Amino acid sequence: MYDIKAHLNEIRQSLPQGVRLVAVSKFHPEEDVLAAYEEGQRIFGESHEQELARKVKTLPADIEWHFIGHLQTNKVKYIAPFISMIEAVDSLKLLREIEKQAAKAERVVRVLLELHIAEEATKYGLTLDDCRQLLADGEWRQMKHVQICGLMMMASNIDDDAQISQEFQTAADFYHEVKQAYFADDPHFCERSWGMSDDYLLAVNHESTMVRVGTAIFGPRKY
Repeated sequence: MYDIKAHLNEIRQSLPQGVRLVAVSKFHPEEDVLAAYEEGQRIFGESHEQELARKVKTLPADIEWHFIGHLQTNKVKYIAPFISMIEAVDSLKLLREIEKQAAKAERVVRVLLELHIAEEATKYGLTLDDCRQLLADGEWRQMKHVQICGLMMMASNIDDDAQISQEFQTAADFYHEVKQAYFADDPHFCERSWGMSDDYLLAVNHESTMVRVGTAIFGPRKY
């Protein structure tokens, strides 16, 4: 039997202080989430709003749910009432919809801006120039129900540690650029979400504050 608790604790022990673990529970059943929860894990990542809505109803109320996948604007209304963080904001259009739905739910939703750094067409996210433009335009400053807390990215899905490290460092450097330019006085802008099951230890060496690990905790997905 796959020992979720042992794998979870092994990963947590490998993370330096100040780096939080997002346990990616998408496509894994509620009992797997509970196994991790019983070991003290509280942050879980999902990427399908229907699966997430089902889990929210049946699992403990103090779980901090992060939406980590590509989010369509027409799905925001389903998760805005309870989501703790939306990690993959890849357009101003999506940011506007989160603001609208969070206002309806009378809450503030924390978000990360997703960067497209990897040289893979299948990846979502803002190019660095697009992200600079979004921040420079300043519409986000008027949004009272969205709180931009940092950046998120996915490295290329390759075996080249040097390239992966370079992509993480590009993200880290860009974080400091926009922190200084737009969020120097905002302590909430502090998150750098990069690193997954295969590369999270590299990510930690390049200033990641949150790693998103699924397979290495829960084993192969149960579709």
